[in-house]
Parts: sequence; structure tokens; C-alpha cells
Amino acid sequence: MANSKQAVKRIRQNEKRRMRNRAHRTRMRTAIKGLRQAVEQSDGDAARTLLPQTLRVIDMTAQKNVIHRNTAARYKSRLSKAVAAIG
Repeated sequence: MANSKQAVKRIRQNEKRRMRNRAHRTRMRTAIKGLRQAVEQSDGDAARTLLPQTLRVIDMTAQKNVIHRNTAARYKSRLSKAVAAIG
């Protein structure tokens, strides 16, 4: 247990940040999952409409430093390639 007021406050701040980051990461993963599902079912229309939304969520997550920018770029590249492969 923390011994100083500063340490107690730091624990509160860390918990608040952890929960915020977790929410952003969960939202991103859900969006990616939905897009991948549309790609697997070869639903081109749904995939094309979901792609910009998903890319936006990935960008926001990277902007908030929840994920690294290179990780975001990798996700975006792979998802775009998958949607383009549907035709």
C-alpha cells in the first residue's frame, strides 16, 4: 500500500488511465473484428463502408498513444489490403 499522499494520487491516476486505455483498445479491436468478419464473408459493400470507420478508430487509438503508430499503420495496411482483395 502507498505510504504518501502523492503515491495514493498516482495510483488513482494510473487506474483512471488504465481504464481509459482499455476502453479505447476494446473499441478498436471490436471495429477490426467487425471488418474482418465482413471480409471473411466476402461482403464487399459492408467491408467498404466499415473500412473508413475502422481506420478512423485505429488512428484515434494511435493518436492517444494507446498503441504505437507503426502498429496502427500495420493494422491499417493489412485491413486495406484485405478489403481490396475482395474486389
